[in-house]
Amino acid sequence: MVEEEIEVDVDIKTTADKFHMFIRRSQHVPKATRYIKGCDLLEGEWGEVGSILLWKLVFDGEPRVSKDMIEVMDVEKNVIQLRVLEGPLMKEYKSFLKTMKVMSPKHGGPGSVVKWNMKYERIDQKVDHPKRLLQFFVEVTKEIDQYLLSND
Repeated sequence: MVEEEIEVDVDIKTTADKFHMFIRRSQHVPKATRYIKGCDLLEGEWGEVGSILLWKLVFDGEPRVSKDMIEVMDVEKNVIQLRVLEGPLMKEYKSFLKTMKVMSPKHGGPGSVVKWNMKYERIDQKVDHPKRLLQFFVEVTKEIDQYLLSND
């Protein structure tokens, strides 16, 4: 199989810097969305490249975990990249890389745009593309945006 990718843009009202700074502090994300129940630091430092996080989440109504390593943390470009090391995804994919980039809107308006990109290699053709997971990140992004707007 070959590496494939899908992505989605989510318009939010929060500024790019504020949204990225909040996401960078992974331990605070669970208070902003019902989909993420916890995030534990297993190795390294919060927000540092090479650190390993254990996410506890609810996906399709089911409790799940994902053990991820931070591969990129670019504060200037508002980019975070996580490689999935363990969890249910690794039963269907040989590799899975999640990238979030927060950008200013194209036309200079208020708010920002969150681009979620997923690069993955399926174990075989029977495995679906992770479209439901992409939608999960859209919902999480919208909930975090609402949380940040209501806690100014």
